[in-house]
Order: sequence, then structure tokens, then C-alpha cells
Amino acid sequence: MTGEFARELSELSHDISRQIGVLADRRGRIDHVMVGDDRRIFIPELERGGAARLRELRLIHTHLKKEPLSEEDLFDLTLLRLDTVTAITVDQRGLPEFFYTARLSPSAKTGYELFEPVRPGQEQEAFDILIEQIEREFRQSRDKTRKASGGPRAYLVGLYTPEMRRKRMPDESMDELEELCRTAGVNPVRRFVQNRQKADPATVVGSGKIRDLSVAAVQDEIDLMIFDRELAPSQAIRISRETSLKIIDRTQLILDIFAQNARSRDGKLQVELAQLRYLKGRLSETDDNMSRLTGGIGARGPGETKLEIGRRRVEEKIGRLEKELKSLKGRRELLRSRRNRSGVPVCSIVGYTNAGKSTLLNALTRSEVIAENRLFATLDPTTRRLRFPEERELILSDTVGFIYDLPPELERAFEATLEELGDSDLLLHCIDAADPLREQKIRDVESILLHLGLDEIPVLRVYNKIDRMGEEQKGELMVAAPVDSVFVSAQKGLGFEDLLLIMERRLFDHGTEVAAVAKKEGRAKKAAVQETVKSATKEDEARG
Repeated sequence: MTGEFARELSELSHDISRQIGVLADRRGRIDHVMVGDDRRIFIPELERGGAARLRELRLIHTHLKKEPLSEEDLFDLTLLRLDTVTAITVDQRGLPEFFYTARLSPSAKTGYELFEPVRPGQEQEAFDILIEQIEREFRQSRDKTRKASGGPRAYLVGLYTPEMRRKRMPDESMDELEELCRTAGVNPVRRFVQNRQKADPATVVGSGKIRDLSVAAVQDEIDLMIFDRELAPSQAIRISRETSLKIIDRTQLILDIFAQNARSRDGKLQVELAQLRYLKGRLSETDDNMSRLTGGIGARGPGETKLEIGRRRVEEKIGRLEKELKSLKGRRELLRSRRNRSGVPVCSIVGYTNAGKSTLLNALTRSEVIAENRLFATLDPTTRRLRFPEERELILSDTVGFIYDLPPELERAFEATLEELGDSDLLLHCIDAADPLREQKIRDVESILLHLGLDEIPVLRVYNKIDRMGEEQKGELMVAAPVDSVFVSAQKGLGFEDLLLIMERRLFDHGTEVAAVAKKEGRAKKAAVQETVKSATKEDEARG
């Protein structure tokens, strides 16, 4: 910046009593000219550069009230990834008085470094040398950060009202969100917890907090922000605009994990359908292009907007998936009806995600179902036969794990699993005995079973992973647990004799057999009534 340019800018700003600013590239060419009021300038809408690179622009503008760089200036410097920002204070004669400059710095806690103010004509560091230093620092910081991250870098954000804190502690909820991130292959860098009486309707955590997060995200080279709640579409769009980051909520994160883990045709279709239903309500006019009207030459009227076309296509695909799933559901019902006629009891393993359900199934039936130490490793229901010594057998089913506050979109993705559970004669509630949040997760599973109308099916508690507990802890748990609870280690094969003995007694005692038969008959009658009602409805529609 030459002294002549600074003087012309200051004189013109003084004459019109307004701040004037320019965005110049590294060759000194002017990219934008901005005129504001006496307190601020207004930078045009720029696509905010992420952490990948600097924008290669510097902001130079005047200050009429002799103030140094403002918070707004430093915010623009950080979030817009400018090389530098300089404020020229103007004296009473309209001449430049001081130059206040700041530059981005990856090593600074604030993300920027302030220079000492200088007077016109005072010697300053060459701009090309300064830019070379900034680029080198950011390159070194980026290489170091990306090498250690191993996946997209995310901020975890949680807002908790008094009502939410009564149900669950924030730390517990954020721990689970962090585990979900690792399962999805996301690197959770930092977590932010805010307690408020109610969520901000526009940005959830408030505009001031969003601004702080935006600045910090640039400094930490964050790729996305994950909220520990379901966001309204308008909130997600607003926060994304403010931060220039990808914004996802808890439901989206779980749906993404489901999509990664679904392996059967049925499971993949159900997850895709759940994702489309979730997306349908979140299609919005996020930019000017979405509001432009389309229509061929000679078309009457304005035609459809791009938004309407997007919604129509989503609805059409939902219809196709629902039709295909209906066909697959008919096959499942046929298989279940054959199984019910055989009179073989059905036992399903339920429990919180990552409690060891698949490992338990493998150990009991000598199977090789995928069992990993991560959330939702098993999504598709798996059934195996389990034989007892006295020529008795049962069907043992492994199901997808439950999780706290299961969203409606995800309940629909559980459809195949829920159908299996509804036909069960006994539920094995697999519990991670070594989990410090064990009791809370037991209540969560029982609440979900109640919500799904499965609370009338007998439940046997199976405390798994006892090999990870000390003798004193194990003794306390055995005293506190309900009668008939079983304590096992699926990984080491401990406690299976007691488990099989109780399962056999529950399923094959005379009283239980009678109850099981009555239950199957009741289900058959209920299905017949539903079919009759459906036929009558179709006849009424045909007459109408």
C-alpha cells in the first residue's frame, strides 16, 4: 500500500463522512470497493473460504473516529480467511494518521496477530515477505493437523435445557455423541456445552456463541459441526450460513452410521427410505438458484421451481422404495408364518447399542456374525437355531441396538427388527455390566420397549462383560440385580450354563408352552381381523 493511495482513500472518506474500504489481491489490484457509514463498512457476500487455503485478499479501510481495529474487523479477517486487515485512522484534516494491521496466525490462541500501529511513511515489513511467512505457518499447521486427525474434523455442540438435564446429564449425552462420531469415522476435536432455559429459535445456542464457534473453527481447521439434538431445517441453514461449515444433527449422524452398516437389500432400502423422509422436510431455498423458475419454451405460466422439482423427485423415489419394501415385507411375513406353524420358540436379543449382543449370539450358536466394538455394528436382524440337549431347539435372533431418544425416522428404519421382536416368546436384555451408565441405559431400553408395545413379552436380563468387573463390583451387582438375572462373559464363554438353563425353563416349561401357544393363536386372530378390516375398507372404497 503506497502513501499516495492511503492519502487519497482518507481524503475521500473524510469528504463524504463515510468509511471506505477496498479488497486488494496480492498484486495490488483492487477486487472490491466498499462504502459504508461513519462506523463500519459492508463487505459484499463472499463465499467463505474454509481451512484449506487463504483467500489471497487483504482488506484496507478507513476509520473516521480514530479507533483501532474493531471486533468486526478481526472477525472478518478470521472467518473470511483474509491475508491481512488494515484500518487507516483519519485526522481532522482528512489525512491518514495511523495504520492498524492484523494478520492471520495459526499459532496464536485468537487466530490472529496484531501489529504495533505505525504512522504514514514509517518503515514496515515487506508485504511479500509477510505473505510468505503466513503461508508457511499455515502449511506446517495444516500438515500437522491433518496427519493426526484421520478423518473429518468436527466440533460437537450441545445445548441442554432444565427439562433435558432432568432426563440425562450433558456429559453422558456428549460422551455418546463422541462415540457415534468415532463410529462414523469423524474426528471429534472439541465439545461445547451450553445450558439455557430454552434454545434460541434461530441458531440454537445464540448468535454470539455461533460467532465464537465460527472463529474457533477456522483456527482448528474444522470441517463440520455436529449438534446433540435434532435441528429444525431453518436452524441448520442459518447456522451453516453463519459458520460456512457443514451442519448435521444427531439424527443425521445415526442415519449415516446406519447407511455404512446396512448390508442386506432390505436393510439398505430401509435406511435409504429413512434418509429420504428426513431430507424431504429439509429441502429449502438455500440459494438464489433454487428460487429461479423453470419451464420449457412455450410453456404456460412460470413452471415449477427447482425446489418443487426436488421435492417431487424425492416423493417419487420414496414411493418406489415403499413399494419394493412392501414386497420384501410380504416375503418376511411368509417366512415368519412358516416358522410360527413349526411351533419352535423365538428368542430375541435386545439391548443398548454396543452391549455385546452379536458376540453373545456368536458364542451361543457358534456363528460368525459381525461383532465389533462400535455402535450399530449390527443393523440387519440375524437369526440362528440353538439346540438344547433334550432334542429341543429355539430360534435366536440378534437385533439392532437401541439408543437414547430414538428419532421417529430411525424407528421406521427398525421396521424389520421390530417385526422380529413382535414374534418373540422371550427377550434377552443384553446389558454391558461394566458400563458406568448401565442403569440409565437399562431404563432407556425398557422405555423404548414400552413405546414400541413390546413390554408384555417376558424379559430375561443378561449382564454381559462381567470379566471386566472386579470381584467387589460383581458381588454388588448380583445383590442389586433382579431375581433370575444371568451374569455372563460372551467373549470368554462364562456363565452360559446358567443362561441356557434359565432359557430352557422359561421357554419349555408346561406353563410357558401353553402361554406361547396362546400368544401365537392371539397373533393369528389379530392378523385375521386386520385382513378382514382391510378387505372391507377396499370394498367400501370400490363402492364409493
